[in-house]
Amino acid sequence: MAWIMQNLGTIIVCLVLIVITGVIVLHMIKNKKSGKSSCGCNCGGCPMSGTCQKEVKKE
Repeated sequence: MAWIMQNLGTIIVCLVLIVITGVIVLHMIKNKKSGKSSCGCNCGGCPMSGTCQKEVKKE
């Protein structure tokens, strides 16, 4: 019990970071399932331009 009390601040910070990371990952999964992309859509300079965003018309 004394160890927990001595490290309570560290434990709380770690738990908060785990929760924030989990929320971010869930948000990214939700966006991926709904078809949203994190791409900046600057396909000219992207090394994956041939495989990414296939629905975008090539100009």
